[in-house]
Amino acid sequence: MPFVLSGNVGSATAATGFNVDNSCMFNSADSASMEKDAAAPTDNNKWTFSAWVKRSKLGTLQEIFYGEANSTNYCTIRFNDTSDTLTFKNRPGSTTSTLTTSAVFRDPNAWLHLVVVLDTSNGTAANRDIIYINGVRETNFSTESHSGDGDVCYINSDGDAMKISKGNSASFFNGYMAEVYFIDGQALAASDFGEFDEDSPTIWKPKDASGLTFGNNGFYLDFKASGNLGNDANGGTDLTESNLAATDQSTDTCTNNFSTLNSLIYITNAGMTLSEGNLKVVTSADAHRNAYGTMGVSSGKWYWEINIVDTTGDHQKIGVVNEDNAEINKTSPSEFSGDANGYAYRTDGQKENNDSASSYGNSYTDDDIIGVAMDLDNNKLYFSKNGTFQNSGDPTTGSTGTGSAFNLAANKTYFAAINQYGGNTSSFNFGSPPYAVSSGNADGNGFGNFEYAPPSGYFALCTKNLAEFG
Repeated sequence: MPFVLSGNVGSATAATGFNVDNSCMFNSADSASMEKDAAAPTDNNKWTFSAWVKRSKLGTLQEIFYGEANSTNYCTIRFNDTSDTLTFKNRPGSTTSTLTTSAVFRDPNAWLHLVVVLDTSNGTAANRDIIYINGVRETNFSTESHSGDGDVCYINSDGDAMKISKGNSASFFNGYMAEVYFIDGQALAASDFGEFDEDSPTIWKPKDASGLTFGNNGFYLDFKASGNLGNDANGGTDLTESNLAATDQSTDTCTNNFSTLNSLIYITNAGMTLSEGNLKVVTSADAHRNAYGTMGVSSGKWYWEINIVDTTGDHQKIGVVNEDNAEINKTSPSEFSGDANGYAYRTDGQKENNDSASSYGNSYTDDDIIGVAMDLDNNKLYFSKNGTFQNSGDPTTGSTGTGSAFNLAANKTYFAAINQYGGNTSSFNFGSPPYAVSSGNADGNGFGNFEYAPPSGYFALCTKNLAEFG
């Protein structure tokens, strides 16, 4: 089952420590990127790059950091197509150094910390090109060749552009980045940017790196200025943004990881696409297509919203499934609510479970906001339309379940779900929306940014809330 929370999902068990507030969502379909021209470097032979990344789309070539003078003089840090391995390549002219990991990176629910170090002045060849993943130096490579003594690099080269999420072609990054550092003139270690949690020593987490010095071309992107996501928080020249908007600022970070839709199981090449950090789902095929959330819960009370963008074809079903739902593992799924373990609120206002529909609430259409309140302490499910819970529902009534749409099967793990048919588009808001929210409401823990206030006692699906209530 690809729903398992794996990898670094944030400091879910760490109560204290450095907190990262924001990330930037890069959507490859928008060609989203940022860059700036390097000035005279402090040291063209020595630098360190550090970033936290959370992938959205797999199986495509995606540049993380790139610089070039021309097609034969370049340097790149990238995820590779098909293999989903990571490559660091420096090519100054006719010589090439390449590190390609044997490890693959295919978890769209996990944040990972990447540190790449170049030091071509190092007397030990193996120490001239270094990759760290989640605090551990990579030593197992499918391809391994190191820089020559004194090789130059076209990242950090005077007059050449340094690019985030962009190469020399349409190989844009698709996912989230946080805490992006570039250090000109120093070969640092992963421990300069992160540390293992003292209470949970398998969890690698960021730490305050404000004491670092950056050199002439260094920069620090904290993504805290929504109107200027390329702002260099270290005070240097800002990076110029391309196809990024204020809505691309996210609170989904390496210290508080939010649910998205799961790109590992939605039906590829069959009329459904995920974009905007796996929060926007578009269908075009005249067939039923399902998408599911990445975070499953078996207890607690949870709230999320769905913005209905386009109901062409008049067919959306919004709801939840548990781990026994048969549609999860089908290659040609029908509607998830046609199964006994799927529960939905339909565009026409009816509710549906086990292929049986009945009267429930109002119909919904373009621009409506559907709220989902799931009470797994009492196994009740409620839906709202534009802030009004349907069927006079009251999610705070506990075991009474006033106006609830369904009584859910007990002792199960549940995931957000949507079914669409034809030309439908919906955007999910698990607390960090890919669209503008006009009012702005957090849950009782201060997490999330919702159009309507979550009911009292209901929380956003993020790791800090899961650590307390999940």
